[in-house]
Amino acid sequence: MNYQVTTALIIGAGSGLSASIARLFAAEGMTIALAPRQVDKLSTLSEEIGAASFICDASKPDEVNELFNQVEQKLGVPTVVVYNPSLRIPGALIELDPIEVAKSLEITAYGGFLVAQAAAKQMLKLGSGAIFFTGASASVKGYPRSAPFAMGKFALRGLAQSIARELAPQNIHVAHFVIDGVIRSATRLEPPDKPDSFLDPDAIAQTYLNILRQPRSAWTYEVELRPWVEKF
Repeated sequence: MNYQVTTALIIGAGSGLSASIARLFAAEGMTIALAPRQVDKLSTLSEEIGAASFICDASKPDEVNELFNQVEQKLGVPTVVVYNPSLRIPGALIELDPIEVAKSLEITAYGGFLVAQAAAKQMLKLGSGAIFFTGASASVKGYPRSAPFAMGKFALRGLAQSIARELAPQNIHVAHFVIDGVIRSATRLEPPDKPDSFLDPDAIAQTYLNILRQPRSAWTYEVELRPWVEKF
């Protein structure tokens, strides 16, 4: 990192990984902007870390553009943007609803494009920045009965790979995080006979911070994260 990170915008903010990233970045002195689809769900987190909250459906171009305008006006241009949204539509191929599949792709991949485009427009003027995408096992391996999720995550990874090559020479760090496993939460704990089999969201957040701090002479484009007991 060869620039000052001051404002972090987390898209698709929720109570899991997004909250862990928000808390850690706030502890590092960053100003935090949270952008969930329903802002009331994060009122407690916003108060805890002093974050500003904005409502945004990341699959809507007008809402994404308005989000970035509002964040700039209130907090300044975000110097790091994290894209987390996705929508799983499980089911057998012949049973999938095409309309729901299209919605899944809009949220998982198309929204990533919209956010990256809006972020890049501001960061290019600033001369620096970072854009991070949260991927999954499905980013690199399509599972049965999960075609829409695989399509969306493959597309998001392709977007990240393409714009990393385009924007890195302009001092914008693009990175894609393959979360290969189940993320632990208050309602989703490891089976008693399989300790450490789920990923700790705070540990994942630490990796996001580590990647953000990398000197630009040795930037990481992609990193895979999985529990040490996971087979791959």
